[in-house]
Amino acid sequence: MNYAAIKPCDIANGPGVRVSLFVSGCTHHCPGCFQPETWDFQYGSPFTEDTVAQILDLLAPDHVEGLTLLGGEPMEPANREALLPLLDAVRQRYPKKSIWCYTGYTFEGLRAGKPGPKETIDAMLSHLDVLVDGPFVEAKKNLNLRFRGSSNQRLITIPSSISTGCTILWDDGR
Repeated sequence: MNYAAIKPCDIANGPGVRVSLFVSGCTHHCPGCFQPETWDFQYGSPFTEDTVAQILDLLAPDHVEGLTLLGGEPMEPANREALLPLLDAVRQRYPKKSIWCYTGYTFEGLRAGKPGPKETIDAMLSHLDVLVDGPFVEAKKNLNLRFRGSSNQRLITIPSSISTGCTILWDDGR
């Protein structure tokens, strides 16, 4: 897997100060995408063990609330395989920090195993606190939405949604 960027101090893609990893590779090709260069799986730099170590170090300060995965598309099968060890390491070292993931897939589609294999989807979801799901739809673009670009996208609390079998939307009370 390659990645486009690591933002060590991101306040736009989840609550608080976050470390954001922008992965490369996306097959959605949403019209109006803000980073079409990340559609190319070869774009950017190789994601290595040193990259994982860098992200873990960036997450260390107490003021950093968590990690956000964006793209490109983190839930592409090729990207999930590389991201799972990172998520394992983050959960082990920083169990109280939140992990958010943006995807053009829907939560229901992912739960059904699309795009497979389902085992890696389930493993990835098991590490997430919030999933921002659905493709960016230019006709539904709304700059007033919090943490998403178009009104079709949802912020889903993953642990509650998995345990209840119902899609539970994230709400921080604001």
